[in-house]
Amino acid sequence: MRPARRDELAAAALDVAPRLLGAHLRHGEVTIRLTEVEAYEGESDPGSHAFRGRTARTASMFGPAGHLYVYFTYGMHHCANVVCGPEGRASAVLLRAGEVVEGHETARQRRPRSSARDLARGPARLAQCLGLDLSDDGLDLCAGGSTGVDLPAEPPGEVRTGPRVGVSGPGGDGETFPWRFWLADDPYVSAYRPAVRRRRDE
Repeated sequence: MRPARRDELAAAALDVAPRLLGAHLRHGEVTIRLTEVEAYEGESDPGSHAFRGRTARTASMFGPAGHLYVYFTYGMHHCANVVCGPEGRASAVLLRAGEVVEGHETARQRRPRSSARDLARGPARLAQCLGLDLSDDGLDLCAGGSTGVDLPAEPPGEVRTGPRVGVSGPGGDGETFPWRFWLADDPYVSAYRPAVRRRRDE
């Protein structure tokens, strides 16, 4: 593992997303190996929070790359994204699932009713394990602090793609696009559940 460089994250979300598979995201005492992610391409993507432009909520999505975008959804959950792409063009990779590899005791305290497999198997669970909330929105992942992302030296294995959970493709007409990426046959990937058309914050 090595720390991700900002220039590596400054590419399009569709390029950055598969590179994050197998990466280690650390925040405080907990580190998670990422097994599943989704790409969101900003103002050209109806599924993105930034589809209608920059707001106070989405400001961190507009860069620079290598920061966290954390949002609150359903009135109860936080979810985390890695901001990517060139500064000024909103794009991000939603962190959908992973395996806790460090800080198991802290993660279990945050999710006491969860099995080891399900601790971070889902975007809200992942953020909860890491202890992320809105106060962490905009944190720099490339500054060398206690929060950061480390990339694997070698490709982590076979990567599969499929439709994102609950959102359509950039045409906005219900067509699905393979913008979800996951490690094949990894037990820490979340269960895919087709959903009615909706924006991911509804």
